[in-house]
Amino acid sequence: MPSLGVSRTHWPVVAWIRLTLPPRPAPLLLMPGPPPPPTPPLEILEPNPVTTDPRKRVFAYEEEHASWVVRLVWDADDDGVLEAECRAPIYGGRLPREEVPRFWAAVKELLRPLGPLTVEGADPRP
Repeated sequence: MPSLGVSRTHWPVVAWIRLTLPPRPAPLLLMPGPPPPPTPPLEILEPNPVTTDPRKRVFAYEEEHASWVVRLVWDADDDGVLEAECRAPIYGGRLPREEVPRFWAAVKELLRPLGPLTVEGADPRP
């Protein structure tokens, strides 16, 4: 899973979850023209520029935990998906099995305002 934007930590992604967001209603257009760009699904998401393509609109949020960081990423070009990454100073390996439920719980807590979401893919699953 490629990571978008620039992470504050340069640790590798050792676990990730890809979630499907509920469909949004179509925007109401008051004047002819293209619809406005979609807004991020969570207020905590902040603009996270993509240095290789300044037109791309990516939003991210990072939260530190004891030995790893949870990073939420939302791309306006693929606005029906939200990705959660677990970044840790583990090179050439995965998140330890005992940490996976903690990562999932941290993501679930951050996404509580959105309600239950469908998991499209994850590595690893608890």
